[in-house]
Amino acid sequence: MTSMPSIPRRRCVMSLAGAAAVLAAPAWVKAQTPIVVKFSHVVAEKTPKGQGSLKFKELAEKKLAGKVQVQVFPSSQLFGDAKEMEALLLGDVHLIAPSLSKFDRYTKKVQLFDLPFLFDDIAAVDHFQSSAPGQDLLKSMTSRGLLGLAYWHNGMKQLSTNRDKLERPEDVKGLKFRIQASDVLEAQFRALGANPQKMAFAEVYQALQSGVVDGQENTWSNIYSQKFHEVQKTIAETNHGVIDYMVVTNAKWWDGLPADVRKGLSEAMAEATAYANKMAGDFNEDDKKKIEAAGKARVQKLTKADVAAWRKAMEPVWKKFEGDIGRDLIDAALKSNK
Repeated sequence: MTSMPSIPRRRCVMSLAGAAAVLAAPAWVKAQTPIVVKFSHVVAEKTPKGQGSLKFKELAEKKLAGKVQVQVFPSSQLFGDAKEMEALLLGDVHLIAPSLSKFDRYTKKVQLFDLPFLFDDIAAVDHFQSSAPGQDLLKSMTSRGLLGLAYWHNGMKQLSTNRDKLERPEDVKGLKFRIQASDVLEAQFRALGANPQKMAFAEVYQALQSGVVDGQENTWSNIYSQKFHEVQKTIAETNHGVIDYMVVTNAKWWDGLPADVRKGLSEAMAEATAYANKMAGDFNEDDKKKIEAAGKARVQKLTKADVAAWRKAMEPVWKKFEGDIGRDLIDAALKSNK
């Protein structure tokens, strides 16, 4: 019987030690494959958020070549409005960018952004978000497992209905409006005597087309990309609020990343944010012109007296939520208008 050749003891020990090191190493070290970063959102690619997510992918994969692979899933392909936050907390996705309205169940302070007529324009929104109180809000949900990485602009909100007249608050009394899942927005429409209905973004077009709801509020870019102007008669240029997003990640997943990967992703996010926010302004300006040119919905300009009437009608909403949000935070936001 032929005996097996002997293996030197030292080489055997070294081989076992090497195998143990591989088994103990993190998954991305063992496999020597890129870390997959899944970025899910609910809007079309040809929107500020859609383009911002693609820019983040481009920048992240360039800065961390071979270390990360960013997969972008637009238009609710992976998860819709109702499921994306749960999916993030479960680790099924790594980055999402919900509207700020979606965070009120995690911190009441973020309800600030839904207060009607709080910000005069998008420049004021940007100023507040860049301030210390604005940046603190990004970290206000870590105890709930969420970490904000950036604010992305969508734009100022306009109001639309399937009616010919939309100038004053009395023109929406009794109408049904689609809203995001937000207590502030629900109170806003109730203050107008309207009937708010919470509904996922992907369902809005069909609901407007079929008459399940009579109207909605949104930015010019969302109205155009989702073709809401094709199933509405009038869009009033109210600029009564803001729709912005918070790019958010699972705090535990983020903290578990290698330091160099976390640094690279943070840099990519900062650059993608600047890109997306500039694009948001360009998109809204261009899409408003396209809506006007299409001639399907009439764009209603409002006088100062009209706007004052809308402001007065929505005033009670501030008092209702001041306690939850904090007067100091509201005052900090108001200072951004100067």
